[in-house]
Amino acid sequence: MSNVSPGPDGFAGFGEHAVDFYDGLLADNSKAYWVDNLSTYRDDVRAPMEALLSELEPEFGEFGAAKVFRPNRDVRFAKDKSPYKTHCGGVIERARGGGAYYVELSSAGLRVGGGCFHLASDQLGRYRVAVDEQRHGQRLAKILAELRERGWEIAGERLATRPRGYPVDHPRLDLLRYRRVYAIFCWPPDDALHERATLDRVQRAWRQLRAFNEWAADHVGPSESAR
Repeated sequence: MSNVSPGPDGFAGFGEHAVDFYDGLLADNSKAYWVDNLSTYRDDVRAPMEALLSELEPEFGEFGAAKVFRPNRDVRFAKDKSPYKTHCGGVIERARGGGAYYVELSSAGLRVGGGCFHLASDQLGRYRVAVDEQRHGQRLAKILAELRERGWEIAGERLATRPRGYPVDHPRLDLLRYRRVYAIFCWPPDDALHERATLDRVQRAWRQLRAFNEWAADHVGPSESAR
């Protein structure tokens, strides 16, 4: 079930103060700043993000439920005790790790992404088995190469050396070294951020991610261990 409710008029862009809100939060990540600017967050950031996901859900909703992440940071085990995230993220995914359609607003502009943002141990095992297998591994290599050609950055945590049990001359050793792997694409703040054109940007970008996410869903899937 979606955690996003459609807005009355659809997505028309993020509010004019959305970027300024996060500029201010970077400078003053405090409860006082948050409370003083809560209406800006609700009206210029949160409500447009919900409207954006609501319009994207009919096309991508088969992949999972849409949700906007909470703004509070989990600081229980973090050295950085700042209470609020300096971005607003939204996602459509079945389960963490097995592919995702992600969108994020911050002072840096708009960012989209997909793939395996987190891999539990059982998911990582299945990922490496698939990469090791010639047909599935070559398919992923081709998908990521095509995304790079389109301007996407392929990122993720990697081992400094090869994973145990794989030869040093494995043809896809670079992919086997990933502990998580995802693709990201960014737009700096511009006028389109405050217009309906942002919907078109995200929609086109997510379509380019479809093959990557389908590979992740087929070969990684959700974790079978409790988080």
